[in-house]
Amino acid sequence: MPKREVDIAIISDVHLGTYGCHAKELLRYLKSIKPKILILNGNIIDIWQFSKRYFPEEHTKVIRKILKFVTDGVPVYYLTGNHDEMLRKFTDFNMGGFQLLNKLVLNLDGKKAWIFHGDIFDVTMQHSKWLAKLGAVGYDTLILINSLTNWVLTQMGKKKYSFSQKIKASVKEAVKFINQFEQTAAELAIEKGYSFVICGHIHHPDIREIKTDKGSVTYLNSGDWVESLTALEFNNQEWTIYKYDATAFGKEEDDISENEDFKNKLDINLLLEKFKKDLPDIEQLY
Repeated sequence: MPKREVDIAIISDVHLGTYGCHAKELLRYLKSIKPKILILNGNIIDIWQFSKRYFPEEHTKVIRKILKFVTDGVPVYYLTGNHDEMLRKFTDFNMGGFQLLNKLVLNLDGKKAWIFHGDIFDVTMQHSKWLAKLGAVGYDTLILINSLTNWVLTQMGKKKYSFSQKIKASVKEAVKFINQFEQTAAELAIEKGYSFVICGHIHHPDIREIKTDKGSVTYLNSGDWVESLTALEFNNQEWTIYKYDATAFGKEEDDISENEDFKNKLDINLLLEKFKKDLPDIEQLY
């Protein structure tokens, strides 16, 4: 299948290392595109819940594919999030075409795009980090139960169901939090004179214009690869939301030439275990 050329691809909230991560689907997406720039907008690796007991080969393949983009000369920006906040100790790390940052500003045809994960707007993250981590464990458990439920529904020929998305849509406080998150991001972007503000964190893909009495800005969210399976793409001066659709792909084929390059050089389990063991808990650096 020929690869689609895109100017910029943005993914966030992949949560590699958790049961809810759709690594296989993400890998197929990454193999299907030829981006000029790839932006990983936080929570790519879930260091909060990382365990040696669960980091399957499909998750490792995603990292290999990202590294393959780097070796192919594609600039890759890794912006830190709350679940991979330990990496903030290495902010401004630069290795060839790979850069580790907290936030990024891109000039797109004279318009500035402000890109960051968005956890700085989360009050729970700021004041009760232990509660946020507890919630993350509960969320991952809910996703695991949901996966088992959907397997049963599929076997019965019925439509899949998302527990967490139903909760977000029906619980008043959840809807209120999302609205406040988006409004706060927009207001700050307008104050700074940006045309676009791009976040992740809330697992809610969106593109819309937000207006205030001080101006307007285009707010974008890349969603996630746990439930939404979405990415943001910028091409021909236009932003779109990519939604993964299995029917758009043919028979799954493993590109050996891409995967074998790093197979014997990269031990993800040892790398992440070192982060967990050696690095202190790092506060927000914004």
